[in-house]
Amino acid sequence: MLHFPILRKGEAYKSVDVIRTPHHQTREMFVEISQANTGLIRRDLLDQHSAKAVLEKFSVQELMDICARAAEEFLHGTLTLGDSPQTTEDYVRQLSATTGMPYVMVRRNMKKIYGVMAKMGDVLGGLSRRLDLAILDRGYGEVEGQAVSYFPRTHSLGVVLPNNSPGVHSLWIPSFALKVPLVLKPGSAEPWTPYRIVQALIKAGAPREAFSLYPASHSGGSEILRNCGRGMVFGDVSSTKIWANDSRVEVHGPGYSKLVLGEDEADNWEQYIDVMAASIAENGGRSCVNASGVWTPRHGAKIAEALAAKLASIRPLPADDENAQIAPFSDGAVGKRVSQMVDADMEGAVDVSAQFRDVDRVAEFQGCTYLLPTIVQCDVDHPMANREFMFPFASVVE
Repeated sequence: MLHFPILRKGEAYKSVDVIRTPHHQTREMFVEISQANTGLIRRDLLDQHSAKAVLEKFSVQELMDICARAAEEFLHGTLTLGDSPQTTEDYVRQLSATTGMPYVMVRRNMKKIYGVMAKMGDVLGGLSRRLDLAILDRGYGEVEGQAVSYFPRTHSLGVVLPNNSPGVHSLWIPSFALKVPLVLKPGSAEPWTPYRIVQALIKAGAPREAFSLYPASHSGGSEILRNCGRGMVFGDVSSTKIWANDSRVEVHGPGYSKLVLGEDEADNWEQYIDVMAASIAENGGRSCVNASGVWTPRHGAKIAEALAAKLASIRPLPADDENAQIAPFSDGAVGKRVSQMVDADMEGAVDVSAQFRDVDRVAEFQGCTYLLPTIVQCDVDHPMANREFMFPFASVVE
């Protein structure tokens, strides 16, 4: 069985406390993951200055160059996973094994991460409004004739990561290029991506002291956010709401993303069905940026029917099928409960997709549980008008 270690300032550490995560399809134990308790995390975070000091020896340009080299390693290289080598194909299979994500979706998300690392100069330019990045090295400079100064407001960025999709990991990588060490708590089913990113950066020349990765319980994640000067947290409403008023922590909860048709384009809705469907179903509907609603002043019934008909062709396929468009739930019972949640709030709304399905919304395939795309039509004040689920789901609201 694979063993997944803790990283303490870049050094692999095997804990006596482990959890075992099964393969989503066979339910056989697939990987043993070392767990960091809150005491170990708290003790390690007493010294955040030394990692910051190591990164300060590099210029921002040097760190961007490391990111560019690391992009190639992440996408193509053979890296280490504990004591074992990990090829790109190993990574794809491992991530799919514990999350259920089809291989084709894993590879697409890899390319998103690659793009951020390879084009880090453009990313930092966007974040800083094209600031002369040498100012970050000197600590002072001029912008349009005005004197400016720079100082980091933290010695590390603590990040509590999700399981839903690898692409979100691109959001924390710029911290490294800005000379801020990373303290990461990976999701229990998806530790693979942050670990591989870190190993790619180290192989490309990054100091290993800049990275700590602590697989841990929820209390371990809270310990990281409390003790780091700045943080990011991903999760549902219940797990993120306690940080909503903490100005140090950037909260990434449900996106509730909407497609809005204005008065000027509502009558041209047929032109936008493809982008609506893609916004709802891309990446298996797992991303917080997937559309969970289509709001329109007119033609709601026609739009709902057209979307339901278009998405009805999506069916479960094997994980290695290049045409796979949805992912199973790693725990089938969770998928069934989500479907029950949809049905529980359906009074006063219409499941338009039901008329286009020849099977139930809950579909079993090769021992896995899937939820088929669901389009609901409802009024603006109905509970379904502002709901979000981890599969292709959207409400159409007039």
